[in-house]
Amino acid sequence: QVQVVESGGGSVQPGGSLRLSCAVSGTIISIYAMAWYRQVPGKERELVARQVVAGRTSYGDFVKGRFTISRDDARNMVYLQMNALKPEDTAVYFCNADVNVWGSGNGDYWGQGTQVTVSS
Repeated sequence: QVQVVESGGGSVQPGGSLRLSCAVSGTIISIYAMAWYRQVPGKERELVARQVVAGRTSYGDFVKGRFTISRDDARNMVYLQMNALKPEDTAVYFCNADVNVWGSGNGDYWGQGTQVTVSS
């Protein structure tokens, strides 16, 4: 069993910053990839940032250098530092982990999401 829990969402003014955190716990052998996605009502969930175990990262085109993903593999944590936030960044942000679980093999796990609102 794997649990994925996000924290750090909230409300911020345009141009502000937020840092999201995600903790992955359970009977984990290893985590290959950790990622952040976001979704607004009526639209598909989209990739914000993804980092695999070898350190390779990818970002959505809209990020344009404003966000940084980082991992703490010793603690099974992933973070998303978001700077220069815009109103269009308002969304529910989801943490995703590709986890190798004892007795189950690899699986894709999601958190419940954390709301980020950018508004003046």
